[in-house]
Amino acid sequence: MPNRRADPSILHADVDSFFASVEQRRDPALRGRAVVVGAGVVMAASYEAKARGVRGGMSGDTARRLCPEAITVDPHFDEYTRASRELFEVFRRTAPTVEGLSLEEAFLDVSGLERISGTAEWIAAKLRREVRDDLGLPISVGVARSKTLAKMASRAAKPDGLLVVPAGGERDFLHPLPVEAIWGVGEATAKRIHRLGVRTVGDLAAIPEASLIAALGRHSGSHLHAMANLREHRRVRPRPRRRSIGSQSAMGRGCHSRRKIERTLDRLVDRVTRRLRNAGRAGRTVVLRLRFGDYSSSTRSRTLPRATDGTDPVRAAAQALLAEARPLIVERGITLVGISITNLDHESAGVQLELPLFGPKTAGLDSAIDTLRERFGTDSVIRGTGPGVRRGFFD
Repeated sequence: MPNRRADPSILHADVDSFFASVEQRRDPALRGRAVVVGAGVVMAASYEAKARGVRGGMSGDTARRLCPEAITVDPHFDEYTRASRELFEVFRRTAPTVEGLSLEEAFLDVSGLERISGTAEWIAAKLRREVRDDLGLPISVGVARSKTLAKMASRAAKPDGLLVVPAGGERDFLHPLPVEAIWGVGEATAKRIHRLGVRTVGDLAAIPEASLIAALGRHSGSHLHAMANLREHRRVRPRPRRRSIGSQSAMGRGCHSRRKIERTLDRLVDRVTRRLRNAGRAGRTVVLRLRFGDYSSSTRSRTLPRATDGTDPVRAAAQALLAEARPLIVERGITLVGISITNLDHESAGVQLELPLFGPKTAGLDSAIDTLRERFGTDSVIRGTGPGVRRGFFD
């Protein structure tokens, strides 16, 4: 292996059927039974339901036809968030370096802990016991010398298992697998690979890199050739703490309606606040950046009384700042809109902005939308504007 690790020391830990497992934890009567989370669209299914063909993203009607005995439950997003925080507390007790991937999975680097905590396999087994005994959740763990192999090993270990890819045994584990097993290879990429007569990772490793680049493009071709030939240099890295989180959108030259500008800003606010929540941060200062048709620019900011990660409070502040800039926009035109949140706090230190304009359920709505998008894609849910939210700031 290229990473110079003598022994496997990277863990990939992933709770099995996270939403369904949390529901089974909430109601012990559901344990061992087929559980489907979500009535209209399946958000998650227990392994008992998966054994009957139920999968996330399918319609509730299809799931009921496949598994009539399944118990359908409504999602409880606050419970999923709480369970995720508890899970990551266990991860951080286990290893000094943790790289979170989602609510329920992370990479852990346990290199250098042999004399303190034991081998990576022993640490992984202890981690599984703690998550099962302390949190009541089933978790699968893969151990290897690279991140890709560790993730593939945890997938192979499901449900509720542990798999170690031993040093020197990487090819024996990897090459017989279908190319779809490689982390990041989706259905479309797999079809293009199959056109080359490739079915297994071993077949892929034997294809010249130039041929893969010609078929898949430079980035994908080089990446997959490296993965198949066990060349991976990525380390487990905790996500850096940012001082600000922002996004911007070019409007293009020409005349833009008030509604188009407001919708653009709303979309940016939605994106930025979602990033805040994913990073576990909350911010106090909303910054609006505008670039005008004459190439000049303007930056305006508003500091809130208390830190927030909520979409509606940030949207209200951003739209108010946009209203203040109306004379300049009318005079000069607009070519770019940007929004950022600064004065960031840890999520535990920041609290929701107290405004009578927004009800207490907005935090739950934010969490619900975030979770649906994480499962089914960014465009799966589009946030509407309710009648209680002020509009027409730009009038």
